[in-house]
This record gives sequence, structure tokens and C-alpha cells, in this order.
Amino acid sequence: MPTLFASMTAAPALALVLPCFNPLPGWANNILESLSRLYTLLPPDTLIHLYLVNDGSTRNVDPAEVMLLEQEVPHFTYLTYSANRGKGYALRMGVEHVQEPICLFTDIDFPYEERSIASLYATLRAGGCDLAVGVRDEAYYQHVPATRRRISHLLRGLTRNLLHLPVSDTQCGLKGFNATGRAVFLQTTTDRYLFDLEFLFLASRQPHVRVEPVLVSLKPGVVFSKLNSRILLTEGASFLKILRRRML
Repeated sequence: MPTLFASMTAAPALALVLPCFNPLPGWANNILESLSRLYTLLPPDTLIHLYLVNDGSTRNVDPAEVMLLEQEVPHFTYLTYSANRGKGYALRMGVEHVQEPICLFTDIDFPYEERSIASLYATLRAGGCDLAVGVRDEAYYQHVPATRRRISHLLRGLTRNLLHLPVSDTQCGLKGFNATGRAVFLQTTTDRYLFDLEFLFLASRQPHVRVEPVLVSLKPGVVFSKLNSRILLTEGASFLKILRRRML
């Protein structure tokens, strides 16, 4: 296991929140390996507090794996509940517990390159924005299933033309914020996939909140979850709720 975590006992400057729902086998070791790579890209004085939120998983979350993280990561908080509520709900629960000045969130499989995570942290640390939004490069769309690609492009078009948000790529699973952005994030109410869209919508309605896009890159070999018709109907309803708020 990564021994570089062993001497890190100072107060963390960076919170990293990971939602967890039925993860792929080997997820705990993958987190440790990703953290190890990430630490080599961050300023030497940076310490990470890892927040893991178990969103009602029914498989692949073994107590031994949680214990492994508790043993290997000096600053680790584990939050769990029995019923699956959705990624947005899980992240809000995690962010509610965050005390660090800068917070990032991504998916439990660390689908984006560690240098992309480091870029978001550097952007926020520089103090020029309150919300750093990962924006996927064109190479991303070469690696995703055709249905997901079409839905992503459709949503970006609707976001740009109907909601007029500062960033059209709302669904990238890598974002970060300072205390100002954290307050906006905790105002969201969407429990599932479109919480990102609501987050950026709320930020766009508060002129003092500074938003900056950051180009990020996907790792090769990422496994994408399936988008079934029930999910699409639910998220379609969520989009209409946000659109109605835009009209008010």
C-alpha cells in the first residue's frame, strides 16, 4: 500500500468527496493508487481529506475494504446509509461534512486523469474563481457509447440555448469549489444525475460567484454505466424543473 500517506498528520487543505454505489471490484486499491499518483502532482504541503459516501450499495462494498482505507489514509471519513438516494444526494451529504477550504468531487473509479484533478485544485488555489468546472475534451467522446454521446451533446445544446449557463458541459464528473461555491452546492435539491446542471444554474443566478472551466482528460478503459429509460425519464423531469425555475 502507498506508504507516502503514513506521515501526513497536519490539517488537510483539500477535501475529496467520492460517491459510492455498487463499485467495481478492487475499488479500494484503485483509490489508494490514484491518491498516490495525485499526491505527486500536488504542491508538497497539500494534504487530502478523503470523504467516501456509500449511497446504499447492495454489493462490492466489503467492510474490509473500508477498513483498508481507514488504515492507509490518515484523513478519512466514511458516511453510509441503507437506501440508494442518488449521486447528487450522496455528494451533498459528503460536502455537508467538509471543513477544508477547497473541495473537489469525482467518481469512485477516478475516471479522469490525476493531472486533471491537480489542475482543478491549482485553479481554485490561485483564487481566481469560486467554482472550477471540468470540461471534457473532444477525445472524451471517442471513448463513450453512442447513446451516451448523443444524450451528452443534446444536453449541452439545451444547456447552452435554453439555460444560458456559463459552461455548457455540465455533466463532467469532476468539479471543485471554495467556501463560496460550497454554499451554492448545498442549495441544490436534485438527487440524481442532473444535480450538476442545477448546481451551475444556481451559480449562474448569483453574480458574485466566479465560475471557470478547466479542460480535463478521461483515462483509457473507463467503464460507463448504462442509461436506461427510467433514468432518462427521471432526468428529463429534473431538467424541466430547472427550466421552469429559469423562466421565473
